[in-house]
Amino acid sequence: QVQLVESGGGLVQAGGSLGLSCAASGSVLRLGAMGWYRQAPGKQRELVAQTTSTGSTNYANSVKDRFTISVDYVEKTGYLLMNDLKPEDTAVYYCHAVLAPLATEILTDYWGQGTQVTVSS
Repeated sequence: QVQLVESGGGLVQAGGSLGLSCAASGSVLRLGAMGWYRQAPGKQRELVAQTTSTGSTNYANSVKDRFTISVDYVEKTGYLLMNDLKPEDTAVYYCHAVLAPLATEILTDYWGQGTQVTVSS
């Protein structure tokens, strides 16, 4: 069964850095776009960054020049490097991928389980 497994996150002081990773496990035929979203308490889930298999990237204005998204398409793993973290970056971060499992060969949306990022002031 295909799933996205997140790792990383944790507690960091303002100005610090953290890295998140998101590995697609199981039999994956094709990996398309990957992205990271976050949801803070009492707020809606919002897009943080996304990238496509062609290499185009898109960032939320609030994280531009601080966060970097990347994907290793051979390892089928996505990464989010977060620098100069601010207390307002505190949220649960979710990875998202559009991928085709070997079993179906149909591009489908998948979500990771979420990982907590807490930035102290």
